[in-house]
Amino acid sequence: MIEQNQRTLRKQVAPFENANVQSSVFQLINTLVPFFLLWFFAYKSLSISYILTLLFSVIAAGFLVRVFIIFHDCCHHSFFKSRKVNKILGTITGILTLHPYSQWQHEHSVHHATSSNLDKRGTGDIWMLTVEEYLASSFWTRAAYRFYRNPIVMFGFGPIYVFLLKNRFNRKDARMKERINTYITNIAIAGLAALLCWGIGWENFLLVQGPIFMISGIAGIWLFYVQHTFEDSYFEEDVDWEYIKAAVEGSSFYKLPKVLQWVTGNIGYHHVHHLSPRVPNYKLETVHNQTEPLQNVPTISFLTSLSSLKFHLWDETAKKFVGFKDLRYSVKMKSVKEI
Repeated sequence: MIEQNQRTLRKQVAPFENANVQSSVFQLINTLVPFFLLWFFAYKSLSISYILTLLFSVIAAGFLVRVFIIFHDCCHHSFFKSRKVNKILGTITGILTLHPYSQWQHEHSVHHATSSNLDKRGTGDIWMLTVEEYLASSFWTRAAYRFYRNPIVMFGFGPIYVFLLKNRFNRKDARMKERINTYITNIAIAGLAALLCWGIGWENFLLVQGPIFMISGIAGIWLFYVQHTFEDSYFEEDVDWEYIKAAVEGSSFYKLPKVLQWVTGNIGYHHVHHLSPRVPNYKLETVHNQTEPLQNVPTISFLTSLSSLKFHLWDETAKKFVGFKDLRYSVKMKSVKEI
């Protein structure tokens, strides 16, 4: 557990909360240029072998994840110092990743402000029930929840629902600027898709873009899921909830191989990001390495992260994730404690 108070820890991180123009521009170049080239190579390889096309598509999908990290930083105004530049670049990268900038920025800001708070769930997070809530739910709610938490549904249909459908509509209380940004994004996405279908044929477009979309979408949802769903996570009711603990104990340090760490824009240092969203992605590792308290946080590897697939419910009594199969044990332990 982190024993350092919020003010001291934030003070240590503060010097890193500024964008470096050269680093940002360099990241733009080494991300967007390879992505577009790989997309082009994938298209050209259709006349040679679709296996080769898939190979290019898999790599391109990795770079699209990296494009999303740039979009993500722009939403936090951490990629460039200028808010206007962040919004323009964020809108452009949002078109490539199918995310309306202003809409997602609002939703993600709420996520940061309420992450791990049991009383403020429902915006920008994954649907999660506690054991008590699940047991008190109706048959249909339980069935819907089990369906939602099924890996095939979450990671297979999830990208289609979230990126293609949900992101196309504004929230009910969205302001006009946010609505206009969503409309512009939707029109640009439709226009770009139509242009490519006209230029190379809709079949070729789907053969190339389809795998890129699905692979990057699955990777994106997996990263978001595993960063807050792990064995030693942190969740509390609002009265006991603390921002610092939610950041460094409720967000994982996902220690990935260097190649995957680079592709995912250091987002595995999620505890650092939640502690200070204004730190650019290319400084997250440095903050982690130079801030001793942040090195003593829950750490998961790619292999150990796979166990998170069995975590379905939050047990408030045991303060840990449990699976559907563990329900009987959780209920039994609660009964013993009440006695």
